[in-house]
Amino acid sequence: MRLRGVCSSMSDDHSRAVDDANRSRPATEDSYGIPDDENGLLPWGFVGEMLAGDRSYWTTTVRPDGFPHVRPTWGVWVDGAFHCGGGEGTRWVRNLERNDAIVVHREDAEEVVILEGRAERLDEETAGAELLERLEAAYEEKYDVRHGTPFFRVRPDVAFAWSEFPTDATRWTFTDGR
Repeated sequence: MRLRGVCSSMSDDHSRAVDDANRSRPATEDSYGIPDDENGLLPWGFVGEMLAGDRSYWTTTVRPDGFPHVRPTWGVWVDGAFHCGGGEGTRWVRNLERNDAIVVHREDAEEVVILEGRAERLDEETAGAELLERLEAAYEEKYDVRHGTPFFRVRPDVAFAWSEFPTDATRWTFTDGR
């Protein structure tokens, strides 16, 4: 099922990303009981609502030796996308400098959202001052601190979500050439 116009608060860039998403069921073995039909698929708005409301997230990056590195992070939902950030010397930010692959998962294992994709670095050299200020304001409102750069915008290749597994298990795959 092709999604169109599902999140009007998104910037043009992110609207195109969601417009290029195909919504379907996750593929897994039959014993999990995921329905074959599209009845009960979650809307993309569920992803934004869940990620916007959380305080902490599990973030996975790839170490230089190829092993995964998982850690909790803070993040904000701004312009229809998940953003997180950290200090230049942290292991996970150094990992992203070498390999932009990232997975973000809510802390909640019942109402699940998982983003698998690429992290786009946002700082004074790569993003406009207006966007950086919106990210700073969102961090300050949510965590009562100003964050500072770098930020990373997660551009999903695939996203998964469910709140009543297996009946509403939903997968979005993005076909915008990433």
